[in-house]
Amino acid sequence: MMALSFPGTTGRGVRIAVIDSGVHPAHPHIDGTRLLGGVAITREGRVEDDLEAILDRLGHGTAVSAAIQQGAPGADLLTVRVFREALRASAVALIAAIDWAIAAKADIINLSLGSTNAAHRDAFAHAAARADDAGIVLVAAHAVDGVPCWPGALPSVLGVALDPECPIGACRAIAREGRTVFAAAGVPRSIDGVPPRLNLYGVSFAVARMSGFAALALEALRSARGDATGAQDVREALVRAAD
Repeated sequence: MMALSFPGTTGRGVRIAVIDSGVHPAHPHIDGTRLLGGVAITREGRVEDDLEAILDRLGHGTAVSAAIQQGAPGADLLTVRVFREALRASAVALIAAIDWAIAAKADIINLSLGSTNAAHRDAFAHAAARADDAGIVLVAAHAVDGVPCWPGALPSVLGVALDPECPIGACRAIAREGRTVFAAAGVPRSIDGVPPRLNLYGVSFAVARMSGFAALALEALRSARGDATGAQDVREALVRAAD
């Protein structure tokens, strides 16, 4: 386990689509100047693009966005709201959200959750392939309670596992089922006066941490090689940095 280091990088110039419960721009942990707007996606896959539609009423998306900004403060965030009354969304909505992010020219897609229903695997595989073809790094939870989670369990996706012992600024590259999965801390930004055990916690925030790391890696690669940098390049850079 090592702290990732991409000297001089903040994620500047990197666009991250955060598929979650929206964002609260006025929250003290959020840099509103780095929010690029976004959309909400209904369970049926319909796109709603008014500003009110992307406001977070659960707090989860705001905490995920804040964790990404903590790790990559120079990155720009696109908000894609799929969770409404609870942290549940249809596969149709998640796939529509991925496709919207592709069309919006995101560089990284942060999908904290996913589906453990194997019947959804192929549909997510097609969506992940579209993202990969566009050079987009799709970051998602690899598994939930030991059950493969789609699309995070797909080979083309940067799959993330939870590591309770991992410091916030570090990750581990681990081998699982013949592929590399990244393990990271599952904690959001701390809240003054609130004990960590009462704050949010889980693989969603490990995914957010890895999206931040991916943004730093992408900025570093672009600086060295130019804009022709693909998702596989980012994965390889993260493996090297985590070794």
